[in-house]
Amino acid sequence: MFENYKTLIDDELQKCIHQLSDNGSILARAIHYSTLLGGKRIRPILVLLSADSFGVKTEQAITPACAVELIHAYSLIHDDLPAMDDDELRRGQATCHIAFDEATAILSGDALQTMAFELLSLDSNIPASNRLKMIQTLAHASGPKGMVLGQSIDFESVGRQLSIEQLENMHKHKTGALIEASVMLGALCSSTEISFAEETALKNYASAIGLAFQVQDDILDIVSDTQTLGKTQGADVALNKPTYPALLGMDGAKNKLMLLHEEALSSLQKMPERNTSKLAEISYFIVKRTL
Repeated sequence: MFENYKTLIDDELQKCIHQLSDNGSILARAIHYSTLLGGKRIRPILVLLSADSFGVKTEQAITPACAVELIHAYSLIHDDLPAMDDDELRRGQATCHIAFDEATAILSGDALQTMAFELLSLDSNIPASNRLKMIQTLAHASGPKGMVLGQSIDFESVGRQLSIEQLENMHKHKTGALIEASVMLGALCSSTEISFAEETALKNYASAIGLAFQVQDDILDIVSDTQTLGKTQGADVALNKPTYPALLGMDGAKNKLMLLHEEALSSLQKMPERNTSKLAEISYFIVKRTL
């Protein structure tokens, strides 16, 4: 099921890049390279599955799904830059600044960020009031109170000892904010009112799987290998970054992962009028994934 969604998303991303960029430029080639390099597409799939739980067809939710992935692609390009994590490998390929150059990588990230909001503003499948809410939701999740704040905290935390509460705060912003936005954008594709109870359940679900994703990332950084991961194995340890295994031990991190999975499933059970079985499958995928 996820592979079918991934193919659909990749096809639509190609169309979006062609529509919104100057296709003869090196910038467009770098954007295409970085966005379609590979990846699990968890965030855009979450948009589609959240929309599905509200009875919205995939084709009505595909544009918001692509907008989220454009933001994610921008964040990865900038995260890999020499001034940040200084990584040379992403999804098994050379990172954007290695494949092209540092200036082109910075500009590609800048372009992808603006493309995401242009894409949302142009989506005639969604009522204007809902599009405005989507733009606000994605901007908040991406900016100085969301993902960018998390990146900043991460950067400041290298070599420092964090408490488990501080680590979770960092990842709720760095990873969790965009995952929550993905779930909420899917719900906003619906023309029906989202109840306060449903919104709360969706946000709690998103918070749980967002942290679960990061816990599993930290575990895989230790137990997996570079070829399987598609990025440098042991990079977090090498940079002396705080991780869940470092704070809780490997067994403690695995226990934390399963507790978050159970929390996610419990949150979905509080939406009995919606078919959330596919959202539950995403949670299973996150805790079982190997890359």
